Amino acid sequence: MYRILIAEDEVKIAAFMEKGFKKQGFVTAVAEDGPQALSLATESEFDLLLLDLGLPAIDGMTVLKELRNRGEQRPIIVVTARTDRQELASALASGASECVTKPFSFSDLLSRVRSHLEEKASCFSPTGLGSFYKVFESFQQILKTI
Repeated sequence: MYRILIAEDEVKIAAFMEKGFKKQGFVTAVAEDGPQALSLATESEFDLLLLDLGLPAIDGMTVLKELRNRGEQRPIIVVTARTDRQELASALASGASECVTKPFSFSDLLSRVRSHLEEKASCFSPTGLGSFYKVFESFQQILKTI
């Protein structure tokens, strides 16, 4: 069961996302501001973070940069009402896995979340490593014959 941290200060949007993900079998938690998002992201095991850039106290961009500076590798999808292309590009350059602009359909967000979680899971399975694993397996076979 995947765990998602939703960092969103707009109560209705957070509730909308939380309800949808819970209905799909995900475990969720909501952070309403930047300090809470940083705290939960570092102290708890989440598979993915949905991060609003407009968080109070510490904005989402600062949260994103801080998590990446700490070596955080999990997918972080920025969900924002901001549409400025430079700001979205800056979020991607700062380590966002993807940016989704509000308003969005839940089915679109769900597809993106699943895609990132499947990608993350495939990194840890031998079959997910694709051709690299096949080359490694072939190399092992060659070593056995020497």
